[in-house]
Amino acid sequence: MNTHMDALEKRDPAEREAALLAALPAQIAHAQKNAPAFAEILKDICAADITSRAALATLPVVRKYELLEKQKASRALGGNVFGGFNAVSYGKQMPRVFSSPGPLYEPEGSRADYWRMARAIAAAGFKSGELIHNCFSYHFTPAGSMMETGAHALGCTVFPGGTGQTEQQVQAMAELAPAGYIGTPSFLKIIIEKAVEMGVTLPSVKKALVSGEAFPPSLRDWMTERGVNAYQCYATADLGLIAYETSARQGLVLDEGVIVEIVRPGTGDPVPEGEVGELVVTSLNPDYPLIRFGTGDLSAILTGHCPTGRTNQRIKGWMGRADQTTKVRGMFVHPGQVAEVVKRFPSALRARLIVQGEMANDSMALHVETTSGSGAEAELKAQIAEAIRDITKLRSEVHLVAPGTLANDGKVIEDARSYQ
Repeated sequence: MNTHMDALEKRDPAEREAALLAALPAQIAHAQKNAPAFAEILKDICAADITSRAALATLPVVRKYELLEKQKASRALGGNVFGGFNAVSYGKQMPRVFSSPGPLYEPEGSRADYWRMARAIAAAGFKSGELIHNCFSYHFTPAGSMMETGAHALGCTVFPGGTGQTEQQVQAMAELAPAGYIGTPSFLKIIIEKAVEMGVTLPSVKKALVSGEAFPPSLRDWMTERGVNAYQCYATADLGLIAYETSARQGLVLDEGVIVEIVRPGTGDPVPEGEVGELVVTSLNPDYPLIRFGTGDLSAILTGHCPTGRTNQRIKGWMGRADQTTKVRGMFVHPGQVAEVVKRFPSALRARLIVQGEMANDSMALHVETTSGSGAEAELKAQIAEAIRDITKLRSEVHLVAPGTLANDGKVIEDARSYQ
């Protein structure tokens, strides 16, 4: 399990830092020249001057909601669907396009292991020549392709299981005997429980790489007790792999192809090592060159290096959201989506989405202030529930409350889940 994928993981930290910073000016210049959005955002910046982290910290942070706003504005005018953040166009350079809730559109370039997921898959114990059962979605969102292209780069064969059809997933695992599973941790738990219910054993499934949701120690231990060593990674549809877990299980090691900063939420100012802040990433991906991209996720840098010998910095992992956007069953839910639901119903005044339960078993409930009379309550609740599913792709309970009931604190999404 401590085998490294390549020599990059064992580099002297000073050598790695020098290489990343040496690549930074060229990447900024490339973004200015080939991505119209960054030509505007960085129009007063001399790329050749950005040769240190201090210089990088002077550039503006582009947060996810700003990227979404620019995409929507551009599309409304019949312009670039990516908001001008892409440096490649439709055709051989962009074999696939994906959509995340918003909708946000993300390009996939043609380079092998475009999302750089092979490193995380290898750290989870997968080896060339093995079969991987991939249960990430293969439609709309890029997770399925992210993992498949990484597995192929590692030399693995992939069964594209996708989501749902739990009994068929169990049957395929039993008959194909994959070396392990890739997908959300909650779905792996469901598959294991379904196999027990069906009286089917899955002796080959001994390892897993999970992502898309929080992975609490309680769930990790539950899987270990059932013979599956599961490791997590942190990736986004915009950036690809950011960090991955190793057998040491001491934080997540940063990927070799990104420059990571932790900044004070709401600003672009880096915080001292160890302090919790928003994770900001500069990608060295030439096709989608995101410079100081604010993920909206909270984390912190850990001191020291990974006991496995990997020398890159480590982060504590996902520690919540710097904004109110949250992730439910592997899907981001934005305050703007809640507002869109409210706009569809003239009698709806305000709404507050509460996410509760334990991770891997979470649920949503939308509390809506409404002027609607009790006679139309059942029909309105059903209509709102359908709107939520249409906009977020997730199911939610709906509770109608009287005007003035919800707290006047500006909160649209409340994450009340247990992370123990």
